[in-house]
Amino acid sequence: MSTTIPNRAPDTSPAEILKAGIEAAQGPVSLACSFSLEDVAIIDIASKAGLNLGVFAIDTGRLHEETYEVAEALLERYRLKIDWYFPRHEDVERVECEKGLFSFRESLENRHECCRIRKVEPLSRALKPLQGWVTGMRREQSVTRGDLKAIERDELNGGIIKINPLIDWSESRVDEYVREHNLPINRLFTQGFRSIGCAPCTRAVQPGEDARAGRWWWENPEHKECGLHRR
Repeated sequence: MSTTIPNRAPDTSPAEILKAGIEAAQGPVSLACSFSLEDVAIIDIASKAGLNLGVFAIDTGRLHEETYEVAEALLERYRLKIDWYFPRHEDVERVECEKGLFSFRESLENRHECCRIRKVEPLSRALKPLQGWVTGMRREQSVTRGDLKAIERDELNGGIIKINPLIDWSESRVDEYVREHNLPINRLFTQGFRSIGCAPCTRAVQPGEDARAGRWWWENPEHKECGLHRR
């Protein structure tokens, strides 16, 4: 089905971006939720705007306990239905038996293999019934995200609509929104974490480092994507 990507004025609000993207998708749209500050803000914005936005999450098998706590808090506050997706157990068993538990730190190829098994393949299943998906990505986050668009066509996932409603928000703006509305916050953010993924691949950042410096910290900045948002 062919749809037109709507134009966006520079001052378009996240709620307006979400509404325009959902209308352009002409079918079911869900937020890919990692329970980050951005994702929590989007859930609240969509709820307040009365938008029909689903939520799905990928449990890689290596998430922090604190991440699950946020999921439970959101369930209680918004009465959400979260659709959980998991890696195929046979793929996890194979790579761990053949290469060990920390092969992803040995090479970029191995790390991409781990992300493909634990994140990318489950994502492909999560997106199959959808006409659009929403992310919490922002241009400011890293060098790999500077050319994001608010609403774009995701050709790598069947041409469905991809919506990035917080594209222009700064980290401080996200933090301000979350605290102003007293939203659930991952406790790791109070311990120096600024971007949270799998436990073995995430650490707190040092003063002056960018928000994603704690993700795969042993790699170069231009490589710091897991494959969910290939461009």
